[in-house]
This record gives sequence, C-alpha cells and structure tokens, in this order.
Amino acid sequence: MPHVRSIWNGAISFGLVSIPIKVVNATESHSISFRQVHLDDGGRIRYRKFCELEDREVTTGEIGKAYEDADGTLIPVTDEELAALPIPTARTIEIVAFVPAERIDPLQMDTAYYLAANGVPATKPYVLLREALKRSQKVAVAKFALRGRERLGMLRVVDDVIAMHGLLWPDEIRSTEEVAPDASVTVRDKELDLADALMDTLGEVELTELHDDYREAVEELIAAKASGELPAAPPAGERAGGKVLDLMAALEKSVRAAKVSRGEETGEETGEEAGARTGESAEVTPLPSRRSARTAPKEVGGKKSTSTARKTPPKKAVAKSTAKSTGQAAGKAAATKSTAKKTAAKKTTAKKATGKKTAAKKATPRGRASA
Repeated sequence: MPHVRSIWNGAISFGLVSIPIKVVNATESHSISFRQVHLDDGGRIRYRKFCELEDREVTTGEIGKAYEDADGTLIPVTDEELAALPIPTARTIEIVAFVPAERIDPLQMDTAYYLAANGVPATKPYVLLREALKRSQKVAVAKFALRGRERLGMLRVVDDVIAMHGLLWPDEIRSTEEVAPDASVTVRDKELDLADALMDTLGEVELTELHDDYREAVEELIAAKASGELPAAPPAGERAGGKVLDLMAALEKSVRAAKVSRGEETGEETGEEAGARTGESAEVTPLPSRRSARTAPKEVGGKKSTSTARKTPPKKAVAKSTAKSTGQAAGKAAATKSTAKKTAAKKTTAKKATGKKTAAKKATPRGRASA
C-alpha cells in the first residue's frame, strides 16, 4: 500500500513466528468539519496554549506530560520514562489466543486497522497466518501497544487482508443494570407476531447502497452559498405523529407501510387508507366537546354526511326570506278575497235574473186565461 501512510511498524508474534507488518487505518471519516468564526466580522476563532504561571503562549516543544493527582498535584512524566517501561508489546502484536468470533462482544470493538506485510520476507508467514484463520473460522486475540498504552485487539481476515480491530478492555464496558427497562413489562404473543411480520417485510438491505443523506445535504448547502445562490428550501416533511397509544395499531401500520414501500399488495385496502385508519387509532387526537359532538357531522362509508347546521342560512338571509314569503302570502290572500267578492257578485246577479224569469213565467198563464 504505497499510497497509504502507515501509523505503526512492528511485527506479529505468532508463537515462534515473527511477521513484520505495517499498520494503516482501515476506515476514514467523511464527516464535514466546520471552523468557529466571529459572527460580527467572520474572523477565525483560534485556541492558543498559554502557561498559567507565566501567562504567555508556549510552543509545542515546550509542552510535556503530567499526571494530575486527586488533590490537584501535577506529577511530570517524560516520554523517555514511558519508553523505558518493560512493555513486551511495544513493537509487537502478540497473539495470545484463538477464539470463535461470536465470543467477541461487539461493544468491545473500536478502531479498525489493516495489517500489511512489510517486505518480501514477510509475505510467506503473513499468508500462512491468513489461511490458518480462514480454515479455523476463528479470530485471534492479541495485545499491542499504540499511542502510549497497551491495548487489546482482534485479528480476522477481510478479503485477502488481515484486519485488526482495537478492543476495549472488559472493565471499560459499563454495566447495563441501570439502563435496562422495567422487568415487569410483558409483551403479548400477538405483538411479537406483528413484530416478526414487520421484520420479515422489511427484509435485508445491501449495506453498500446506504449513504449519508445529511452529509450530501450539507455539501449542497455549502456549494449553493459558495456560488452566491440562495439555499434551496428544505422539503416539507411528513407530519410528525402523536404519542403512540396502541402498540398493535402502530405495528399494523408499520407492516402495511413497509409492504406499500416494497410495492406489495396488502390484500385489504390501499396504503393510504390503511395508514389513515391505523394512524387515527394510534395517535392522540383532541376530544370534541359535548356540544360539538352533538352537532358535528358523522362520516359513514367514507362519505361526509349532510349537516342541517351547515345549511342554516344567516339571520339576515332568514329575515329577508321571511319578509319575501310574507309579502307573497299577503298578495295571495288579497287576490283570493277579490276573487271571492267577484264570485259573490256573480251569484247575486244570477239569482236576480233567475227571479225575474220565474216571475215572467208565472204571469204568462194568467194572461192567456183572461183572454
């Protein structure tokens, strides 16, 4: 690896076999770092190292190490004194055991390194150790010294390279007693079944396809501001859900949402309908007052019912409509009265005429008799 700078040179001690190696970092950080600036003028904020006694800035060459005792006393310790300590792993990665990989708690894993063979003579024993690890399906537990202290490590094979993970010492792992949830909480079998269904629906993922969305957004923001453009407005996020009250409803909603995202048919209803239905039962919604509960329209079959309260017109419209209706009624009453008067007059006229004709008929026979 000529283009990668080694951070440590030494050897792997494999029984009586010594394998010269170089240690290089196996990982790199892509996180974006920021500088602190003065908001008023944009000037850089820098931290300088001052001596408390002399009240002056000191250089790196003037700075050493000291251990602070419990009472605040500083005990100086030089690099020469540390280098003279009898540490057998000062320049050696000493393998102490071979164990199954599942014996290593992932909580212990720290920084990862690649171990490269240092020179042609190291190639043969390097390949021997690599193939022995492959065939045994075990990992090697080793001790090594790096950056002034002895550390624990785990050697395993990655592709065709021996990788070493720095491990925390067992006493550096904190106990879980104060973090564990209340033991009195019980989980029902139906809830476990839904959790299993959710796990099966989500399935697996290719880790190589995952990427840092936040870092990409920060890079786009910096590029836009560097070119003088206004930063793009952030997309409107989904409405945050309320407090989950029903675990079963939340699990059902999660299963349906996972199926919809994978393009699978739920077999019952669409993803939006399922999400809306289960979301209503799983989220906190304000309770309506008694008065509003009586007058609020009900939804039946997904359709909004018609409310008489909504159809009630304003007071002015009611008054105007009432006046108009009263006028029309009065007009109709007057017309009916006039018609009644005309009908009565016609009846009177007809009655008189009938009376005259009757009198004439009675008078005619008398005339004939006298004649």
